[in-house]
Amino acid sequence: VMFYRLLSIVQRQRTSPGWQNWSSARSSASVAKAHSIALPTQTQVVICGGGVMGTSVAYHLSKMGWKDIVLLEQGRLAAGSTRFCAGILSTARHLTVEQKMADYSNKLYHQLEQETGIQTGYIRTGSICLAQTQDRLISLKRINSRLNVIGIPSEIISPKKVAELHPFLNVHDLVGAMHVPEDAVVSSADVALALASAASQNGVQIYDRTTVLHVMVKKGQVTGVETDKGQIECQYFVNCAGQWAYELGLSNEEPVSIPLHACEHFYLLTRPLETPLQSNTPTVVDADGRIYIRNWQGGILSGGFEKNPKPIFTEGKNQLEIQNLQEDWDHFEPLLSSLLRRMPELETLEIVKLVNCPETFTPDMRCIMGESPVVQGYFVLAGMNSAGLSFGGGAGKYLAEWMVHGYPSENVWELDLKRFGALQSSRTFLRHRVMEVMPLIYDLKVPRWDFQTGRQLRTSPLYDRLDAQGARWMEKHGFERPKYFVPPDKDLLALEQSKTFYKPDWFDIVESEVKCCKEAVCVIDMSSFTKFEITSTGDQALEILQYLFSNDLDVPVGHIVHTGMLNDGGGYENDCSIARLSKRSFFMISPTDQQVHCWAWLKKHMPQDSNLLLEDVTWKYTALNLIGPRAVDVLSELSYAPMTPDHFPSLFCKEMSVGYANGIRVMSMTHTGEPGFMLYIPIEYALHVYNEVMSVGQKYGIRNAGYYALRSLRIEKFFAFWGQDLNTLTTPLECGRESRVKLDKGMDFIGRDALLHQRQNGVYKRFTMFILDDHDTDLDLWPWWGEPIYRNGQYVGNTTSSAYSYTLERHVCLGFVHNFSEDTGEEQVVTADFINRGEYEIDIGGHRFQAKAKLYPVASLYTHKRRKDDVELSDLHGK
Repeated sequence: VMFYRLLSIVQRQRTSPGWQNWSSARSSASVAKAHSIALPTQTQVVICGGGVMGTSVAYHLSKMGWKDIVLLEQGRLAAGSTRFCAGILSTARHLTVEQKMADYSNKLYHQLEQETGIQTGYIRTGSICLAQTQDRLISLKRINSRLNVIGIPSEIISPKKVAELHPFLNVHDLVGAMHVPEDAVVSSADVALALASAASQNGVQIYDRTTVLHVMVKKGQVTGVETDKGQIECQYFVNCAGQWAYELGLSNEEPVSIPLHACEHFYLLTRPLETPLQSNTPTVVDADGRIYIRNWQGGILSGGFEKNPKPIFTEGKNQLEIQNLQEDWDHFEPLLSSLLRRMPELETLEIVKLVNCPETFTPDMRCIMGESPVVQGYFVLAGMNSAGLSFGGGAGKYLAEWMVHGYPSENVWELDLKRFGALQSSRTFLRHRVMEVMPLIYDLKVPRWDFQTGRQLRTSPLYDRLDAQGARWMEKHGFERPKYFVPPDKDLLALEQSKTFYKPDWFDIVESEVKCCKEAVCVIDMSSFTKFEITSTGDQALEILQYLFSNDLDVPVGHIVHTGMLNDGGGYENDCSIARLSKRSFFMISPTDQQVHCWAWLKKHMPQDSNLLLEDVTWKYTALNLIGPRAVDVLSELSYAPMTPDHFPSLFCKEMSVGYANGIRVMSMTHTGEPGFMLYIPIEYALHVYNEVMSVGQKYGIRNAGYYALRSLRIEKFFAFWGQDLNTLTTPLECGRESRVKLDKGMDFIGRDALLHQRQNGVYKRFTMFILDDHDTDLDLWPWWGEPIYRNGQYVGNTTSSAYSYTLERHVCLGFVHNFSEDTGEEQVVTADFINRGEYEIDIGGHRFQAKAKLYPVASLYTHKRRKDDVELSDLHGK
């Protein structure tokens, strides 16, 4: 028998003094009823959305001293997705920044009741993540290692221990689990109300039943909002509108693309068990069974992420407040079966209700935060992928820091709105992608997996030619890029389906590509790189670029400079190569996923000067990378021009004819440290030039290669990659790039003061190369990224990237080493001596491997001699 009643997450609190006080105080102390109280006509910040996200941003801004804030909610506070949230707070996340956000949220919610007097239902239950397979257990061990080093207690436990912690679980099919004892459950609606109450006491004005119609923009800057109750002038707008964030972004005079889409999300509620579950019963995540389980009033609340999700609201905005959507027991049946396998005693239990509510998902399973690239003062916090409660506190804090200080206290690039472009905002793309994303939340994510939906969106003119030759593809910022090329004799299907934490099946293929790069010549299509041209009528281009970039760009025409744009703290906002095409024209090459971020940074800092032109020419050029000692022979034969170092020195750029095609920009650099050339080819000539290169190159042993070979080459040469090794909190002095900074040339540039201060006082982390010693490539787990680094047994940092070096026949990891005081835990200066005198280990899935540490630059690793001209101290702009 099923009993149906309306779900109210906060029902328990309604009878308590805390709830009554809050209810009676809401209209006077916190929430102004919009129909009786006029909106202010002016404020500093308008926040749209009264769920956990909006109230968290308001709470943190008010804590940081910003008081002139208005929060608008179209329905009632906490009546959107927040109201239906399952209330599970889990810190077991794959990304360190997500772990830190969840950990902060946990600590914040724990003390909220004491701070506000509002009961939030916070109970520290702990959580158990189950593993039915060895691969799942490896994934949990990797997460466990990272949780431990940032101070979150967790441990890998046996199935027997699982049964002791949760006696109702069937554990016969488990191989292990991870226990996180400080995870919790909480009433998400009450958390939002408590945050709103605290913000209100700090001066934030809150109005419910007030709809934001659109944001007013003038000259690329937020000037105010239009609501159904009138206009409010403001300098900052924060879009925390949840599933309606996409629509709201597009409604502006200057549309802001916020790629997210809602899906139906199901969970059931039961009557109490015969022996009611204790309130501190651990939450269970059975990802292999696609379900989660928590205690709910002595019974259980259980939902999951099915393989065939149901997207909703693709056509646009639906109701103001989220109502419980239609039940669908047929759709929920696989999850119910999984639940009954895990907890057989539930067979006879009465089900109270099957809840169906919308949850919002993003194209890459990561939440969206940050400032819009097209409208200054327009901030976003949305797209939580069913983790809104876990991230709410930390995400609100980071966004508030971003607004107040200009940057958050952590590197949040992986969550930054600017990682997306307008190309990800197609409704069709979003609908198809979230159908893949929702199941992926519980799918096993082994290294180097790729999304299958929304593919072949941006392609090089050579795509079909390369595909026919066995290219296997990966996607970056919507652009298809070759990973490697499968020889005709290999089993394609087996290779595609082989996914592992160990030695991958593509190992031998990539080895042959790397060998060809070192001994003959390879061609890699690198058209996805971001390419900008900056030109001016006078010296304006040089003057502004000298201020924006850290290296000296006043070089002779034809020279290439490796440089980057820094922020006020000296950290890398961008890492790039710039070729001076003429006295007044510069060609800038940046990483693929920096297209939006780079453009926004340049636009923000360049003056509005009609004599200064910034143009995105990414789509105009196909880029071919010719790598290897015979590249010079291929190009000489095709251009009838001498290409030796005497005639074409390292880091030089020249327009040439290649085959029949004119106007090819040829650059003597390869982003790998190997000899060779980059060819930037107008797209109409791309196929011709490629065919000529492959034809002439045959006698020199030419072959296609992909980004995996490139990755191996760049990591063994200790070249850093922005977005992975370098970020906005990393300075040139911390990664051995002082030679690329014009500190002593008397020129001002953004970040100069911070670097001078750092040079005087020392750095607190250093970019270091680690070569694994006792690691068996065939049998041991591979390092991929994010592994903890230990020095003399003490944690000092994490790896940022790694690859197998076919030259050294060893794994190479790159990462930053810190010096934490053993007494206080505070960071101390890291000297070269500190690095060199340590004994190092890399923790891979709970097993530590010895490693040798090297500082940049490294020359002694290679036994064979190399001409100085061939070794460019370049960086790689592709993963």
